Amino acid sequence: MLSFESDYIEGAHPKILEKLVSTNMEQLSGYGSDKYCESAKQRIKTACACPDADVWFITGGTQTNQIVIDSVLAPYEGVVAAFTGHVAAHEAGAIEYTGHKVLTIPAHNGKMNAEELDKYIETFYADGNHEHMVFPGMAYISFPTEYGTLYSKKELEDIHNVCQKYKIPLFIDGARLGYGLESSECDITLPELAKFCEVFYIGGTKVGALCGEAVVFTKKNTPKHFLNLIKKHGALLAKGRLLGIQFDTLFTDNLYFEISRHAIKMAEKLKKGFAERGYKFFLDSPTNQQFIVLDNSQMEKIGKSVRFGFWEKYDETHTVVRFATSWATTEQAINTLFDLL
Repeated sequence: MLSFESDYIEGAHPKILEKLVSTNMEQLSGYGSDKYCESAKQRIKTACACPDADVWFITGGTQTNQIVIDSVLAPYEGVVAAFTGHVAAHEAGAIEYTGHKVLTIPAHNGKMNAEELDKYIETFYADGNHEHMVFPGMAYISFPTEYGTLYSKKELEDIHNVCQKYKIPLFIDGARLGYGLESSECDITLPELAKFCEVFYIGGTKVGALCGEAVVFTKKNTPKHFLNLIKKHGALLAKGRLLGIQFDTLFTDNLYFEISRHAIKMAEKLKKGFAERGYKFFLDSPTNQQFIVLDNSQMEKIGKSVRFGFWEKYDETHTVVRFATSWATTEQAINTLFDLL
């Protein structure tokens, strides 16, 4: 069965597996205090041009979103996100489970608008009853968005300026960060992204690692006792080396960016092939996720040979489906897909 179902259907990049095997018998201290975690942190700080950053490794994306949001917010605060944002739509209520509400505003092809964020917060404080409401204590966006779209440098700067105006942090979910940065339509660098937020994370699970995400607090602004909070949320690995070795490998010799670039190259080939065959796109995505509108009968027929992701219902007879490429996608797989189509 051919699969374009997601970008984490393969295991890990061979260089990571080689490093895990070669270091397997080393005796290392636990909970992220080993030499590989420290090396990975330094490499990430260098890549971000952010020497004052604090870097932490957490097991997965849901845990990362939950822990960062829960640790930064006060008990009376919630997080503002586009209604299509991952924490609002696809986290199974993990944020609300901590006692913090996700406060949603409109989305535009998956993106939050700075003016609408400003208006939302302004309206909140103008409400005479706002003490009876959930305070907007953080803004959340993802890069790329759930729809594979990208914020421009200007859009990121505008959103961050709104956050600065109301003295709340901007949190950027970078589960697919590499695929965003390596898109031909991206006009922002990793150091610039780090400049326009208080905290973000670099996704490993979807970009070459077996598991794990690297959280970067950009301004020495890690919440107090963050290690304790990671453990309290059940996301602290005793064998922290597993995450450190993976990110140390990913950030050696630009591997993270090279494999991300490959995924984008494969996505562009996929996109071109669908267009040449007359398929309808739900929207224009410049990253590794491509959204196609299929007739339901056509979807059922293709689904007998190819796995893809259900995204949303388009109308009574059509469905939006997602084809995703990754660091491991091959040209042969794409050619085979087009032969089947």
